[in-house]
Amino acid sequence: MSERLSAPVRGVTGHARTDPGRAAIVIGDVVRTYGQLDERARRLASVLAALGAGPGRPVATVLPNGVEIFEVATAAAMLNAPFLPVNRHLRSQELAYILADADVAVVVGQDGYDEELTRALEGHDTGSVRVGVDYEEGIEAAPPLSDGDSAGGPELMFYTSGTTARPKGVVHGALAAAEGRVRAMEGQVALWGWTADDVYVMSGPAYHASHLGWALCSLYAGALTVITEQFEARSWLSEVSRLRGTRSFMVPAHFIRILEVPEVERAALDVSSLSLIVHAAAPCPVQVKFRMMEAFPDAEIHELYGASEGGATKISPDEWRERPGSVGRPWPGVEIRILDDDGHPVPVGEPGSVYIRPAGPQRFSYRNDEDATNRAWRDDAFTVGDIGYLDSDGYLTITDRVSDMVLWGGVNIAPREIEEVLFEHPAVVDCAVFGIPDERDGERLKAMVQLRYEVGTAELADHVAGRLAKYKVPREWEVVGELPRDHNGKVRKRQLRQAHQSGDR
Repeated sequence: MSERLSAPVRGVTGHARTDPGRAAIVIGDVVRTYGQLDERARRLASVLAALGAGPGRPVATVLPNGVEIFEVATAAAMLNAPFLPVNRHLRSQELAYILADADVAVVVGQDGYDEELTRALEGHDTGSVRVGVDYEEGIEAAPPLSDGDSAGGPELMFYTSGTTARPKGVVHGALAAAEGRVRAMEGQVALWGWTADDVYVMSGPAYHASHLGWALCSLYAGALTVITEQFEARSWLSEVSRLRGTRSFMVPAHFIRILEVPEVERAALDVSSLSLIVHAAAPCPVQVKFRMMEAFPDAEIHELYGASEGGATKISPDEWRERPGSVGRPWPGVEIRILDDDGHPVPVGEPGSVYIRPAGPQRFSYRNDEDATNRAWRDDAFTVGDIGYLDSDGYLTITDRVSDMVLWGGVNIAPREIEEVLFEHPAVVDCAVFGIPDERDGERLKAMVQLRYEVGTAELADHVAGRLAKYKVPREWEVVGELPRDHNGKVRKRQLRQAHQSGDR
C-alpha cells in the first residue's frame, strides 16, 4: 500500500523531522536526504538573509540542473522570499533586465558562467553567491536558521519567454503567503495522486515553470526526485529503469526524441515502473501521442493545458482517445471561455480566443507592466494568446496561437492543422509551418521538416493536398537536421520568421 500524504507531514522541513534519512534528491551518484537538504538549506538561508533576501526581495538562480537549485528554493521558502529561477543560457543584457525588473536581492550563479553574470550585475547592488567559489564555504560557515519552515515551498516568480516582447514577470499575489502555497500544493497532490513512494524523474531544466513545479511537488509529498542534468532520451530511459521511476513531466519534443530511439534499445530497458507521464507546454501532434502510448503501455499519459499565469484543463488517456487533439476539461473551480475580438462568447465548436477564469482569488499580474496585465485580463478571466474551441461536452481544443496565425490573401490559416497532417507521414520526425513575407499575398506558407528517411518535398506536398484545402499546402519547403525550440519545447517560430524577413536565409 502506497504511503498517502498526511496533512501534518509536508514539505522538506516536515519530512526532515519525521524521516531525515529518507532520500529526497538523486543526481548521478549523489544522494541528498531530506535531513541533509533541510540542514543545508537552513545554513544557506542565513547566507541569503545576510545579503538582503526576504519577503518581497527575491532570490534568483542562474544555474544548470543540480541539487543547488533545490537548496536555494528551500532556503528561499524558509525566508518567505520569492524564488526566481532564470534561464542560464541568457546573455548579460537579458539577465540584467530580469534581475533589475524583479528587484532581486541576491543571485546564485555558477563559476564558469561568471563573465555573463558579472556583466549583468554591473551597476546594481544585487548580492551574489557562486557555486564552485563561495557557495560551499558559505554553507559550512553559516549558522542554521532556527525558525525557518519550508511549508508549501517558495513563492515562485517566473519570467515569460518573451516571444513577442521583453520577458514579463508573472506575480501570483495569492501565493505570497505560505498558507496559500500549502493549499496550492495540496491541490496538486490531490489532482495528480502524489504519494511519498513516487519517484519523479525530471526531463527538463529547473528554470522551466512546470519542471521545477513538479519537482517541488515531489519534495512536498516526500517522494524521490531524480535530477537529470539535461534531457537525452537514452539517459532518461536509463534513469527511469535504474531508479524505478514512477512519473515524469514532459513536453512533446521529448516524445519525439524518445520515439527516435530504436524500439530494440527501448525494449532492453525495464521502464514498467513508469505509471504517469503528464505533458504540456506545447501542442502535441496526434500521431506522436498515439505512438508514445503504444511505446509506454504501462503508463497513463495525461495532458494539461496552462501557463505560468495559471493552470486550466487536463485530459486522461481514455478521454483523449475519444477526442484526439483535445486538451481536456477545466480543473476544479476553473472556467474556460471562448470569446471573439469584442469579448462576446462564440458558439460551441467555433474558434476564438481562449480565456481562463481561475479558481478562487488567484488573479496574477505582470510585474511593472500594468498595460500588459490589463490586456491579459477581460473581467475575471485571462488569456495567454491561444485560439481554440469548446465542444458540446466542454472539452477544449487549441487550434493555434494568435501570433502564429498566417494571413494569406485575407484568409486566416492555422499552421498547427497543417503540422498535424505532416506528422501523419511516416518520414516526418518533426516539422514547423509558418508564414513568410509575400509581395502579392501578404504571407505564404513555408514548412521546415526533419525527416526519418529521404523523401521528396513534392511527396509531402501531395500528402497535405490529399487531406487539406489546396491553399493550405505550403509553397516553400526546407529539410533541416533539427528545429530550434525554446525551453518550453515550442518551436521558435518568431526566430524563423525574423530570419526570413531579414534575408538571413
